[in-house]
Amino acid sequence: MKNFEIELKEAGKIIEKALDFYIPKSNEYPQKIHEAMRYSTFNGGKRIRPVLTMKAAELFGLQGEKVIPTACGIEMIHTYSLIHDDLPIMDNDDFRRGKPTCHKVFGDAIALLAGDALLTLAFNTIVKNAQIEGISMQAVIDVIGRISRASGSLGMIGGQTVDILSQGVSIDEKTLFYMDYHKTGCLIQASLWAGARLAEAPASDLNKLDIFGEKIGLIFQIVDDLLDICGDEKKLGKPVGSDVRNKKSTFPSVYGYENSVKLIKDLSEEAKEIILEFKNGEFFVQLVDFLVERQY
Repeated sequence: MKNFEIELKEAGKIIEKALDFYIPKSNEYPQKIHEAMRYSTFNGGKRIRPVLTMKAAELFGLQGEKVIPTACGIEMIHTYSLIHDDLPIMDNDDFRRGKPTCHKVFGDAIALLAGDALLTLAFNTIVKNAQIEGISMQAVIDVIGRISRASGSLGMIGGQTVDILSQGVSIDEKTLFYMDYHKTGCLIQASLWAGARLAEAPASDLNKLDIFGEKIGLIFQIVDDLLDICGDEKKLGKPVGSDVRNKKSTFPSVYGYENSVKLIKDLSEEAKEIILEFKNGEFFVQLVDFLVERQY
């Protein structure tokens, strides 16, 4: 696991450097919006999604560095979603990763605009992948289509909508799976798919990665739900119990704690079985263990 974490950090550093290049500097007019965009982007994220894009490309023989524009665009979309999630009209969170949330520092209006700006900059960045040698224009078009769907009303936004509408009411298991798959899993799934598609992976392998991505996306969300109950606030960088305070439907509240733990175990075994069908899938096997065992 130690080697995996080193590899994850090294890939994360590459992403950080590229994000610094693509996002306007804080002194560029109007300074306040760029300060807010950079504040939230460089706030200690794990960079799981962009690293997935790089590693999925490498799984099919393409250098991870060749998909960096797409990887950075995906991280911008993820960051925008966190800024908006933290707003008082959504989850009303004051801290993220141990620091005040964007709206607590810059105000609600600038935070809203910073999220909007990151979302639009994301696609401006992804399209730059077409300028890189060995990447086809059709692959970039396909990736833009997939990521826009995964982050829109049929993906992440759809999941978040169900989350909001489900607060304070009982929901069934089908609705819970829909909510968490769309809210979290869709963009994780698209991150994998994008790297593989840019590497010209065969359709059959793209389908396998989709199934793998769905499973690790659910693992990610269920672990999040459990950490909100029993996580270490210092490691999480935010108070626990937010889901209970906001009367949210979560896997522990619908399934129960023990059943949620068992579901994580089942999903992790299924995910490993799929990824081991690939020749160089060891990074992803270790990723599954990392997601299951993470404490932040």
